[in-house]
Order: sequence, then C-alpha cells, then structure tokens
Amino acid sequence: MITNYTENNHLVLIGKVASEKKFSHEIYGERFYIFNLDVPRLSDISDIIPITVSERLIMETDLSIGNKILVEGQFRSYNGYENEKSKLILTVFAKEITPREEIIEDGVVKKEANSNEVVLQGYICKKPIYRQTPFGREISDILLAVNRSYSKSDYIPCIAWGRNARFCQNVEVGTRIKITGRVQSRTYEKKFEDGTSEQRVAYEVSIISLEVINEEGNAVKEEQTENQEAI
Repeated sequence: MITNYTENNHLVLIGKVASEKKFSHEIYGERFYIFNLDVPRLSDISDIIPITVSERLIMETDLSIGNKILVEGQFRSYNGYENEKSKLILTVFAKEITPREEIIEDGVVKKEANSNEVVLQGYICKKPIYRQTPFGREISDILLAVNRSYSKSDYIPCIAWGRNARFCQNVEVGTRIKITGRVQSRTYEKKFEDGTSEQRVAYEVSIISLEVINEEGNAVKEEQTENQEAI
C-alpha cells in the first residue's frame, strides 16, 4: 500500500460495501452520501467503518453491497447533537474510490495484510488517560487534534498499547505527534439514568507507531507497539 506521508491526515481502506448508501447532506448543490465498509482484520473479525462520499465521486462506481473497493481519504470528525447534548461524530471522508478485485489463492479468498492504514499528525489536546485492563494490558486513551483547511480541526480518539501507552501517559497537552495506525470499530453498552441501555458503536485509531515531532517538524522519538490490538 502506498501512503502519502506528507499529509497530516491520510487513510487507505480496502473492504466490501456493507450497506446501501444513504443521503447525508448537501453543500452548495453537491450531495453527499454515507455507507458502511466492512474492513477485515487478519483475525476472523471485521471493522465496520462509515464512509462519507460525494455524489460526483461515485457516479460511475458500483456501490452494491458485497462489492470490494479501495477508499482513499481522511478520518474526520464533526459535532452532532443527541438529546440536546453535543456528540463527536467520526467518519471517513472519501477522496477516491476504486473497484478492487478479490485475490484468490488455491480457491480461497486471500485477506490483504494492509487493508487498513491511517497516518495522522496533530496535537494532543487532552491529557492522555492511562489504564490497565483486569488482565494487565496497558492502554492510553488519546484525543488528537488534526488541522484541516479553512482553520478547522478534526478531533480523533486514539488508543495506544503496551510501551506506547506507558510513554503517552507522560506526554503533555499540546505535544505534536505523528502516528500510524488502523481505524477500528467497537461496540459498547450505553446506560441511561432511567436504567435502560442500548448498544452503540465507537470509532477510534489503534496506534501501531508513534513519533513526537519537535518545533522544526522533525521526529525526536519513536515508539513501536509491543502488543497491539489483533489485526
């Protein structure tokens, strides 16, 4: 997979269309749609990632459910509202969509190792939260602010593991970092004050490698994950 590392937000996904496209919004006469992409891991599970795409980009692209495609774009966020409360919404903004053929070896569909890669460069905008699971696994939750055109920023939740998690717990707010990772989805149970609950889906970047960038824009330290999420 070829990734343009000169951009501060670049993503490539390979997967199968998992839902019909639905109208999302319209800006200056340009209509945008959203659909889900099933991106397999090397394990037996998949990440279901929402894709936002312009109608002008898909006029000659078949987005029928089950079709395999390559999506190149950016991982973006925007503020939505639920029960009068602000909520961070995450989506992949597609800049290119290309049909992709299945790779078959010995009659078996082959999973592509690099089917999910994102490169982000931004600033830590919230103190990382370090924790350990009941099984002793080390995790740090990071919120990364990634600059976009027109003085906008995307706020991307990220997860560091192992040595990266220990390293991040001491990184100060405002530190500029560059990460390489994968977009993942996970389900969780949201509990309400009335005692009811519902299943929801969260999206985040699982960090594979991390660099701290100095004021001159050079990497001054790099950490590699020692025990990353199964891919």
